[in-house]
Amino acid sequence: MFVFAVILAALVLFVTEPVPVDITAIGILVALLLSGPASLALANVGLLAEPFELVSVEEGLSGFANPATLTVLAMFVLSEGVRMTGIVQRLGAFIARLTKGDETKQLGATIGVVGPISGLINNTAAVAILLPMVIDLAERGKTSPSKLLLPLSYASMFGGTLTLIGTSTNILASDLYATLAPADVARQFRMFEFLPLGAVLLVVGSIYLLTVGRWLTPARIAPRADLTEEFQMADYLTEVVVREDSPLVGQRVETALSETEFDVDLVQLVRGNRTFLEPFGQKEIRAGDVFAVRTDRATLVDLLDVEGLDLIPEVVDEAELEAAEEAQNLVEVVVAPGSSLVGESLASASFRQRYDATVLALRRGGELVRQRMDHIPLRVGDTLLVQASEPSIERLDANRNFILAREIETHDYRRSRTVVAAGIVALVIGLAAANVLPIVVSALAGALAMVLTGCLKPGEVYEAVEWDVVFLLAGVIPLGIAMQTSGTAGLLADAIVASADVLPPLVLLGSFYVVTALLTNVISNNASVVLMIPVALQVAATLGANPLAFAMAVTFAASTAFMTPVGYQTNLFVYGPGGYRFTDYVRVGAPLQALFAVVTTLGIPVVFGLGL
Repeated sequence: MFVFAVILAALVLFVTEPVPVDITAIGILVALLLSGPASLALANVGLLAEPFELVSVEEGLSGFANPATLTVLAMFVLSEGVRMTGIVQRLGAFIARLTKGDETKQLGATIGVVGPISGLINNTAAVAILLPMVIDLAERGKTSPSKLLLPLSYASMFGGTLTLIGTSTNILASDLYATLAPADVARQFRMFEFLPLGAVLLVVGSIYLLTVGRWLTPARIAPRADLTEEFQMADYLTEVVVREDSPLVGQRVETALSETEFDVDLVQLVRGNRTFLEPFGQKEIRAGDVFAVRTDRATLVDLLDVEGLDLIPEVVDEAELEAAEEAQNLVEVVVAPGSSLVGESLASASFRQRYDATVLALRRGGELVRQRMDHIPLRVGDTLLVQASEPSIERLDANRNFILAREIETHDYRRSRTVVAAGIVALVIGLAAANVLPIVVSALAGALAMVLTGCLKPGEVYEAVEWDVVFLLAGVIPLGIAMQTSGTAGLLADAIVASADVLPPLVLLGSFYVVTALLTNVISNNASVVLMIPVALQVAATLGANPLAFAMAVTFAASTAFMTPVGYQTNLFVYGPGGYRFTDYVRVGAPLQALFAVVTTLGIPVVFGLGL
């Protein structure tokens, strides 16, 4: 009953996200560790018949030293080493030349590149690296980014099913199988054990995206002309001049208007022949200063009257607005997973002062926010329209809190280390595939090699790791142990096996795929694996079926969540930049999820065998 209560509370918290999922995972861990002392105290006062201990301290903390956790950590480092060589960016430039603006070729190239890459490095990292390339590809070809970004996310999930290291889900499932499966069959999954069925899913999924999926995927964002038009800023960007009688004269820019109720930002200062972008907050306002301001028309009317400003009408004509992106250094910035800004607002994070940049608009899926956005808590995938100087934009590009949704010229790629980084990744995969080294040892050695060979600097190792994922894994792994030791998994399995009289094993196998897929679409993929694999193994043992087959059904389902933006991190990546609506994921993803359910259920007995 206690474990069921923990699972129910975890599901509610995972779905509603009042706190980040990694904090929920640590809460699960703490609850399990406290269960023993709490039950002992209750037993001592007669409120409980006898005390119990779901997990020992060693078992509870085992998630932090778990091979799955450490392997995922190392894979983040390996992915960053590859990114820092710029190899993917050079590949993007080559693809742009090859596709030449043809949408079909662009879509095929996007799927064809991200799929295989996602099998070699973590698929979440692959999307983060390729997102700017794909948006740039769409811009060059006058294609709607919406037509390419959802396929980018889906294809990364296809690719993640090719190898053990394609996604953290596979690595976690491998460890759970080695820990919880019957002793005579328990083992780690092999590096390319997923490949036969994963390759079929990659082909089937690619065909779907190029045909039915292409027709269903909406063009939410028009082929890009300029960001001012895309974010509909025509009514929100204008220029005003400070009159001599203005109360703003003598105030510093950063404090001007701060005490008023006006929703307005001073985003650019023109003084004489000089134009100042951020940082200019310390400058004292003078009569005759010209400011570019972000506000709506109604607020502007009140602002002009109260603050002693005059409108410069000629600067808001259509020709000026078409050139606004270049003139004002506008860029889209996506909030990355693990960003310290998640849960913070622009005001609480002091965004303007911290990054020397001004946010003009925020897009969350298909919703555009241009007013009163300073106190909206930020989420992963939120897209910010930012105005900043080129040096500030380059700093944003280097900051792991963000993903810049465009290609920019950077000079810090270690191009001379390209072959070395690729060789290290190949060696990691080769040694693990040949069973020369366990994957955790091979991956950690590869991460160390990235530093020793100069592909990464020591400090970049810690920045490369998505610590929220690491803590999520460390927190939920003990839940799988508790489900097994408490009998929770056995109880659920008995209820499922009771239907075996009317449902054949193949249908039960398919039901595990469907249930896990639905669960993954509303909570973390890793949490789904932890909840479902113990039950799947118990069902397989009761039926006398192959436990590997049932474990694989859960693993493949948890690695492919297409129907919601929150089901998988890569879906959140593209939610804002693509301008999608929640229903777009259902419309495009539901038929694909159903197709994969059939292909996976029929493919597992062929590849892995259903009976012992």
